[in-house]
Amino acid sequence: MFSKKKKDTVDEQQDSHIRKAGIQIGKIAGGVVVFFVAAYLLVGSIYSLKENEYAVITTFGVPGVVEESGIHVKLPYIQRLAKVPKTINGFPIGYESETGDFVDKESFMITRDYNFVNVDFYVEYRVTDPVKYLYASENPISILKNLTQSYIRDTIGLYDVDSVITTGKNEIQASIKEKIITRLDEEDIGIQLVNITIQDAEPPTQEVINAFKNVENAKQGKETSINRANQKRNEDIPAARAAADETVKTAQAQAEERINEAKGQTARLNELYAEYQKYPLITKQRMFYEAMEDILPTMKVIIEKSDGTTQTMLPLESFADFTGTGKSSGNDGSDAISGGSTGGAGQSGRESNGSNENESAAGNEDESIEEN
Repeated sequence: MFSKKKKDTVDEQQDSHIRKAGIQIGKIAGGVVVFFVAAYLLVGSIYSLKENEYAVITTFGVPGVVEESGIHVKLPYIQRLAKVPKTINGFPIGYESETGDFVDKESFMITRDYNFVNVDFYVEYRVTDPVKYLYASENPISILKNLTQSYIRDTIGLYDVDSVITTGKNEIQASIKEKIITRLDEEDIGIQLVNITIQDAEPPTQEVINAFKNVENAKQGKETSINRANQKRNEDIPAARAAADETVKTAQAQAEERINEAKGQTARLNELYAEYQKYPLITKQRMFYEAMEDILPTMKVIIEKSDGTTQTMLPLESFADFTGTGKSSGNDGSDAISGGSTGGAGQSGRESNGSNENESAAGNEDESIEEN
């Protein structure tokens, strides 16, 4: 009986130790669970925000925007966090960004002149309203891409293939951008188009590509020729203008010189006419003598003899020839001297007659003046 009681006491002590150990294990496990729950809640309630991000915090379905960067706190399970980038993002249309290969269903288009062309674009956008970006539509990026593809095809169809590939790219880009911006303002989904750029535009086959390259080379050659012609024109026109100015100035100087000369001759003739009105006969004789003074020095008088020889009378030639051949040409010399004396006598007779006429004319004029 005593041994039985002793055994019961030992069992009770063992049970007591087991219960204490279980309680300690339970406390430890509870502490670990509480620690992990607290850590989870703490981690879920703290978040960091970068400078290029928006934070949209939704509390019971009501969104709010946090823009300041740094560490922030929210209520776990009650508030939900969504981050939206502030930076400019983009996506390609018509080609794969990784490989650069054309995506035919996006890039293959038809132009106004019924030609086919592969055109790829790169679209850049940014978020302007993070709340509308998240909740105004299910997928705003997909909406933007669909709108862009629609307006690209609509605009490309308004241009011929030459403009799409070469000269009309800037105009096409501007037209598409304006249409997309207007439509996004109407949709109001919280994003804004920043830019759209044509990356590449080329015909779908190699033969057509070569043909367009030849056309482009011809256009460049045309522009080069035009530039050279303009350069030549810019060089020649000033030279021609300078030559024309010089010619005009020379002509003006010659005209002025001739006008002045004509005025001088007119004045001289007017003075001569005034003298002629006063003394017509004397003036007439004086004009005759002046004319003879101009004519006679250049006049040559040649006398032909009966034997066929000739002798120059006026102007008088040098007597050196006669000195060399004086004896053989004595007769000729005497004839020359006689002819000269005869001519001189005739001239003296004319001068005496002229003087008598002048004296009679002067007398007649004096008588007419006295009668007046």
